[in-house]
Amino acid sequence: MMRIGLFLLTNLAVLVVASITLKLLGVEHYLSGAGVNYTSLLIFCAVFGFVGSFISLFMSKFMAKSGTGTEIIEQPGSAEEQWLLDTVAELSREAGIKMPQVGIFPAHEANAFATGWNKNDALVAVSTGLLERFRQDEIRAVLAHEIGHVANGDMVTLALVQGVVNTFVMFFARLAAMAVDSFLSSDDEESEEASGPGLGYFITTIVFELLFGVLASMVVAWFSRRREFRADETGAQLSSNHAMIGALQRLKAEYEMPDQLQGSLTAFGIRSQKKTGFMEYFSSHPPLDERIEALSRMR
Repeated sequence: MMRIGLFLLTNLAVLVVASITLKLLGVEHYLSGAGVNYTSLLIFCAVFGFVGSFISLFMSKFMAKSGTGTEIIEQPGSAEEQWLLDTVAELSREAGIKMPQVGIFPAHEANAFATGWNKNDALVAVSTGLLERFRQDEIRAVLAHEIGHVANGDMVTLALVQGVVNTFVMFFARLAAMAVDSFLSSDDEESEEASGPGLGYFITTIVFELLFGVLASMVVAWFSRRREFRADETGAQLSSNHAMIGALQRLKAEYEMPDQLQGSLTAFGIRSQKKTGFMEYFSSHPPLDERIEALSRMR
């Protein structure tokens, strides 16, 4: 969940900053007194939509390390760290990818993530809580799941999906902003042609980008849920189906513990029960019960 959250926040920030910068520099050439060149507008939005997405992708490792306090294992300082490095190296060979960087981040909750701009330049990190409470076969299964994300190219595919989503967010935000600006502007067409879009256009562009960006995150969340099932399958193939199910069952057991850990797992998108209503569409991870059931059906 954290890799998705950091990616989305970085992407949204890039879009907003780009919109403000473009407006201040006056480079929105698709607007003129004669009207809107929709082809130019779409190309403009696609260029900057994909730029925002791929900036987020290239910054993903830095953002993940900074946001979680992950310490990269350069030289193993313990038998546990050596086992982590050896396990990730073995899983990477089996998955056919270059070994990622391996890190540990301080967190009581059992969690892990993988990120990186391509499958041969990735980062896999686990929490101290995971290392403290999970058995080695369960940790190996969790690592296999994360290696599965890397081997399946999920971050790159996410960037492409986000780029398409960004394009349409920017496109429809500007159409909506032009409609609002037209409604608020003076009826004097000559004056409007001379001055161009007004303050209403600038403000409502940002507002609609934020609004549409939130709605578009449902598309990204849906994609993320599909890829979690795929990563579970890959994790089961790299480790074992039994170990993968065991790791998810351990996560479920921790979720059901009546303490602060439940809230932490919920914050990271790890849930044993299915959300209902509108918020279900914003979940980046499927419920653990559904993931366990899907693995149980695998041969």
